[in-house]
Amino acid sequence: MKKQIVLIAATLIGTAAAAQFQVNPQAGVVFQNLTSPEPGVEYKANIGWQLGADLRFGDRFFFQPGAHFGRSSTAIKAVNNDTLLYEGDLVRTSLKLNALVGYRLIDSYQFDLRFLAGPTYNVILSVDDRDDRIGYNRGDFSNGSLNLDAALGFDMGLVTVQPGVSFGLSKVFSDNPVVSDIGSRYLTYGLTIGVNLGDDDKD
Repeated sequence: MKKQIVLIAATLIGTAAAAQFQVNPQAGVVFQNLTSPEPGVEYKANIGWQLGADLRFGDRFFFQPGAHFGRSSTAIKAVNNDTLLYEGDLVRTSLKLNALVGYRLIDSYQFDLRFLAGPTYNVILSVDDRDDRIGYNRGDFSNGSLNLDAALGFDMGLVTVQPGVSFGLSKVFSDNPVVSDIGSRYLTYGLTIGVNLGDDDKD
């Protein structure tokens, strides 16, 4: 049994070594909004940031897993009969795990254009009510959010730029009775800039 496991591991390592492979460290900005606000409540995405890296396995078709640490901010405002109830910024720290698949629409030596899509998962690490006015805390939020992402990647030599959008499939808020009826989901726009390490043109 141990010999079979070693043989399978060696085969996988050999396949990965033979395949085209890249590492893509990157940094970027995110704008994360919430859908379906309650009556009298407004959500507005503020600028946030993320830092992480993706791996790419494959040629024309490729698999792109990755992990990104970031902080996102959403402004929340509640009004009742033209009276401001509360207003503040809700900041979330999270770890985003990607499992994207892609296709190179243009695959040349100096320039690549990639389309990517697939599931991602955001693990919530902390929640910060910046001005302590909104009243939400970590326990009001689900531990994580399953999303469906789509993006375009522009590779120019070592430099890569990737705008994308993420549609939340899971409810933002937890089963806490105070917030369980809120059906909000995440809607996130992002732009990352990074470098490509590796050879995607290997024969």
